[in-house]
Amino acid sequence: MTVLVGLDVGTSSLKEITIDPEGRVVGRRATEYPLSAPRPGWSEQDPEDWVAAAAGVEGSFGLSGQMHGLVVLDAHDRPLRPAILWNDQRTAAECAEIELRLGLERLIELTGNRALPGFTAPKLLWLRAHEPEVYARIQRICLPKDYVRLRLTGEFAIDAADASGTLLFDVAARDWSDEVLAALEIPREWLPRVHESPAIAGAGDQAAGALGVGVDRPGPLSVVLGTSGVVFGVLPAYAADPEARVHVFCHAVPGTWHAMGVMLSAAGSLRWLRDALDTGYDELLGGAERWPPGTAGLLFAPYLSGERTPHADPHVRAAFHGLSLEHDRGAIARAVLEGVAFGLRDSLELLRALGLRPESARVSGGGARSALWLRIVASVLGLPLERTFVEEGAAYGAALLAGVRAGVFADVHEAVERCVRVTETVEPEPAWTAAYDAAYERFRRLYPALRGV
Repeated sequence: MTVLVGLDVGTSSLKEITIDPEGRVVGRRATEYPLSAPRPGWSEQDPEDWVAAAAGVEGSFGLSGQMHGLVVLDAHDRPLRPAILWNDQRTAAECAEIELRLGLERLIELTGNRALPGFTAPKLLWLRAHEPEVYARIQRICLPKDYVRLRLTGEFAIDAADASGTLLFDVAARDWSDEVLAALEIPREWLPRVHESPAIAGAGDQAAGALGVGVDRPGPLSVVLGTSGVVFGVLPAYAADPEARVHVFCHAVPGTWHAMGVMLSAAGSLRWLRDALDTGYDELLGGAERWPPGTAGLLFAPYLSGERTPHADPHVRAAFHGLSLEHDRGAIARAVLEGVAFGLRDSLELLRALGLRPESARVSGGGARSALWLRIVASVLGLPLERTFVEEGAAYGAALLAGVRAGVFADVHEAVERCVRVTETVEPEPAWTAAYDAAYERFRRLYPALRGV
């Protein structure tokens, strides 16, 4: 039997999914690996852990993975140091330097984004300033999943979707930007050759995840309740947000682009609460279910590791507001669920400002396993949430891309049409709408207050 394999090089684990040509899952595995935080705000990983986790893969495989991470290689393609990841926050000064060198307006025009600490380019400038002995030995650079490809196949390559998140890429032209590279003094020969996603069966995790839930053209949004939270919509044409409040990247479908808002701590917020209270998800969610929408005035600002959309602020931190004697751990859990939903709505409102008019959304990620959380998110967004039969959206999308590359599917659209199936729709709760609209207006006032503190 022909099988297609998708590998997702995630932040906490590598997920592998194996499907047949009709999209049925015939195998799954996940391999965890550690995350290092050698200093506050830093986030690093050993690239060899990803390779070890991917060992033994057979057949036609595709790759997705965490975006923006920097792997620097020597002349023998060996990593010179641990990879600096997407959620690392050390590069605020370098972001300011990039915007000064290029000018903010020109940077947004070229790359579709402003300089944010998670992106790849600021990490290179940080290495140049703080680890010059490492920087001097760099011969090539790549992103996490592309290092795995290099080790598994010997192919030094990248797709336009993942390259869009480096801040070195001309997103409209779908190629490296010579203007940005010159301004930042980064050699083009360090960079892999750019391909469209189906040609090399690869995409950044958000583009691959969107394919995995069937978002291959303008229409339904992709909403991800993973460690980070994402609201993702396909654009009819390239159009950057002039203020770069949302990211505009190439999609994994050739000739298309997408806009997305990203919050840094979505399901990660609930995991933090579980660990902080030394309890289980079932206990937290059961307690949350007993509280009404709005949680009697309790709000949670989900900025545990800074924020990206709509507040490009690596320094803001999370907070609870409105705690009273009546609130218990169930109320705190409900406030976390609602605070994440409000953060997702921030992104939705920005996508609507770009002209997207979604009528539904496809939901994925670990948080989508909670029926309560889906009801809350659907009600806060005012959109039906559709679940597909596979949870591992990014790995599944990578497997679909493997099928296109192998000739099993004529193109990405055929792969989606044949394989992606909706199994459940979670509708907004009409009785919750008014409470959540009012609570969201209060939530929007939290960030300016926290920034002031």
